[in-house]
Amino acid sequence: MAEVVLFHHALGLTQGIVSFADELRRDGHVVHTPDLFDGRTFETVDGGVNYAEQIGFGDLIYRGEQAVEGLPGELVYAGFSLGVLPAQKLAQTRRCARGALLYYSCVPVSQFGAAWPDGVPVQVHGMDADPIFVGEGDIDAARALVESTDAAELFLYPGDQHDFADSSLPSYDAEAAALLLHRTLAFLHSTA
Repeated sequence: MAEVVLFHHALGLTQGIVSFADELRRDGHVVHTPDLFDGRTFETVDGGVNYAEQIGFGDLIYRGEQAVEGLPGELVYAGFSLGVLPAQKLAQTRRCARGALLYYSCVPVSQFGAAWPDGVPVQVHGMDADPIFVGEGDIDAARALVESTDAAELFLYPGDQHDFADSSLPSYDAEAAALLLHRTLAFLHSTA
């Protein structure tokens, strides 16, 4: 059993994110789902990103750091899209991290330190034609991460959807989401 902190995407803590967390719980894992938006959800990515910009990305990361205060250090940090910011920072900087799961996004490792920490496994998942993941350079950061450490894996899925594993959204791709979940559960078992 692993203990996971799962950060939501720019649409907020949607029912699809809650359902994904419940799948992990059904497999025996402890999953925390902090709400970085204080209960707000958005209909569009642009709406959520605009709200995140109002808060400030630094403050969102800080909210993520505050969410893990009092939790044990030996956590797996997971994030969907915008939620990758706090997840990746915590995985890179918090002592005793067990691993990281970065869905639809990845930022350059240099954003949070000089190198990925030794012995901390990480998976990055995204669609191969996602205009955000591919078009905005996240895939390049993911490839650089994979080249920098043997602890990293990049999984690409065919398609052009960004939030493809959130079952509450029109962008949901059941086949890709099932494979992502399968790989996630295998990863969590390997870190437990």
